[in-house]
Amino acid sequence: MSTFATSRRRFLATSLAGAVSLPAWAAPIGANSDVRVATIGFRGRGRGHIKELLKVPGVRLVALCDVDQDVIDKQVAALAKENIQVKTYRDFRECCADKDIDAVTIATPNHSHVLIALTALQHGKHVYVEKPVCHNLIEGRKLMAAATKAAEKGIIVQHGMQRRSDLGWAAAMQWVNEGHIGKKKLSHALVHGMRLSIDKVDAAQTPPASVDYKLWSAPRPELPIMRKQFHYDWHWQWPYGNGDIGNQGPHQYDVARWALNDPATLPQRVMSLGHRWGYVDDGQTANCQLAFHPYEPVPLLMDMFGLPAKNMDKKTGEPHSKGIRTGNIIHCEGGYVAESKAYDNDGKTITKFENFLTGPDHMKNFIDSVRAGKYTKDVLHIRHGQQAACLSHLANTSYRLGKAMKNEEIKERLQGDKFGQEMFEDMLATLAANQIDTNVDQVVVGPWLDFDPVNEVFTGEFAAEANKLAQEEYAAGFELPEV
Repeated sequence: MSTFATSRRRFLATSLAGAVSLPAWAAPIGANSDVRVATIGFRGRGRGHIKELLKVPGVRLVALCDVDQDVIDKQVAALAKENIQVKTYRDFRECCADKDIDAVTIATPNHSHVLIALTALQHGKHVYVEKPVCHNLIEGRKLMAAATKAAEKGIIVQHGMQRRSDLGWAAAMQWVNEGHIGKKKLSHALVHGMRLSIDKVDAAQTPPASVDYKLWSAPRPELPIMRKQFHYDWHWQWPYGNGDIGNQGPHQYDVARWALNDPATLPQRVMSLGHRWGYVDDGQTANCQLAFHPYEPVPLLMDMFGLPAKNMDKKTGEPHSKGIRTGNIIHCEGGYVAESKAYDNDGKTITKFENFLTGPDHMKNFIDSVRAGKYTKDVLHIRHGQQAACLSHLANTSYRLGKAMKNEEIKERLQGDKFGQEMFEDMLATLAANQIDTNVDQVVVGPWLDFDPVNEVFTGEFAAEANKLAQEEYAAGFELPEV
């Protein structure tokens, strides 16, 4: 039970009253004061938050919030063994209103990230939010606007893109920018990780008894549960998740943007193709997908493949490109960087980057910024998380407006795009190796969508349909607050 004393009726009346300004008691925390943190959502990634927070000097984990009482009980018992006592909440609104909390970390399902972040900002809390930092484009805009206003008062909103605190990737980016392998030609993001079928149910399922389904659903209405496994498999259903391109994808999108020196805006066009191949289940998102983002002067390509290398057998592993399964490749005139190593065009190793994919200081960097009342490093700014998430939303929007198309038509559409053609041929070859006939189970190809990167809305022929996909339903009492 929550130890927060304010009555629920009074609390809801005040916290949901509409637009509010950031409270006066939200102030920078000095170097000698403890930072009091609550973690919201910790069945999965949030457990990592807890472990990381407990390693940072001067941080006190003071509260936990989760809609699943079983998850709360297990974590409280684990902390008790380390002599750590915490308040517990099931309702994020009560947790965010607790004046004994300075900052929150958010690792709930995707659809509630922005609702919780904005609620925390209403109450003057610093916010660390996991990827994707937003569930759609509109939420991304609202989060950025709120974070900009919060920053003026010394309140931090940081993304959970740990690679931004990685010394190895920082060294790789500097090395490439020094021109050692010539001009950049393509920023290639790869997400090759097997995702098994989530099966198919005949009727709506009952939520686990330990879960408050209304709070879990927020901000969505309480929809029928059409999946066998309640937890995690929401990733593959549009009301809650964004597919793997919006799950693992933002990490790779973020590095891909970094390789392009962090463009100030999203690109002006997007096109995506793919399908959910290999099984018929309750998943709605693609499990294999290519997305084309024509930044100028160097394009970005997302390559997501969720099936095994061959024979629909997970023992065969995942397909790879230049030895990379999930990661990033920066193609240049005189070679390429593939994660921790740089190669010439013949595949000979040129150099290796040390301290790669460690990112041990990302949470510490957040706490340092909280203490300072400003971002201590630009790479921590929430805009990087927002841009990476929104690239996945752009791709998914095109895909969701797509239609089945013959392979030869697709190849014609990709004429002039050398890398795009190669990636598509690789996709077809790997699908064939899994006995999937794309002449029968055809590729779904989305239209090229025009996008206004300043106002972050779609324009042109498909604008009405595309912009509608960013307008989601918010349940009464869980509307996005204006901060």
